[in-house]
Amino acid sequence: MTLKVLTIDDDSYMTTMLAVLLRSYGMNVFSCNSGADGITTALSEKPDVILLDLMMPGTDGWQVCTTLRASTTTPIIILSALDNPKVISAALDSGADDYLIKPVPTNVLLAHINTLTRRHKVENNRSTMMRQFDMTTLPLDPINYQQKPLQA
Repeated sequence: MTLKVLTIDDDSYMTTMLAVLLRSYGMNVFSCNSGADGITTALSEKPDVILLDLMMPGTDGWQVCTTLRASTTTPIIILSALDNPKVISAALDSGADDYLIKPVPTNVLLAHINTLTRRHKVENNRSTMMRQFDMTTLPLDPINYQQKPLQA
């Protein structure tokens, strides 16, 4: 399955460079150069992962991250030139799943994308299975929380 990646950065050179790079690895890439467009595209295209810059005019990366996190579990990787532990921890606390400092080596970026999308798929599969598995249909012993033997 082809990964869908959304890049959101006000620097069009950065989004173009990321698109060319990621497409060369077989990914389907959508690019936005504003936070507001990024939110709209994320909600309509439902990407597998989002690469997001923090420092943008208008709707910045912080607002994008907070807005998207309220309605989606899509992994968000911050790509920023800001190399400050307080900024990194604040970004992760605001809902980002990962934080990479620009410039990022290609193999490191790909590894982070693959790790987050793989983990997200496992979590989605687990939650789907749990929704399908109705605990109320199992006869459980209320004391030991074990399945009761079926009686004939």
